[in-house]
Amino acid sequence: MSLITPLNRVLGLGTGAGATKHWWAQRLTAVALVPLGLWFAASLAELGDYSFAAVSAWMQGPITGSLLVATTLVIVYHSWLGVQVVVEDYIHGTAFKVSVLVLSTFAHALGAIAGVFAILKVAFGAP
Repeated sequence: MSLITPLNRVLGLGTGAGATKHWWAQRLTAVALVPLGLWFAASLAELGDYSFAAVSAWMQGPITGSLLVATTLVIVYHSWLGVQVVVEDYIHGTAFKVSVLVLSTFAHALGAIAGVFAILKVAFGAP
């Protein structure tokens, strides 16, 4: 016995299990952002001097660099999940919806790559 309705079978849609995974991923990334955001805010508040040299020295610590990369990746993934939900809910033309989802995926991937690259470049002391 299948839980897929006849209409969903014709449209190639599943039972909604993917939606549950998506929902959980959004909630888990939101929960992960709480301690990461608190750490980031507290670290910056504790820094005091916001000159390029001071921030670069702060970023060059192995724990700080790792947490900054983790924060960047979690933020980008959480954003991608949220944008996907908004697009799926409010854009109704199939071709346009797919185009926007593909552009969103590429934009978020580019943002993640650029963010991680920038963090690593500063963390390893490149000029």
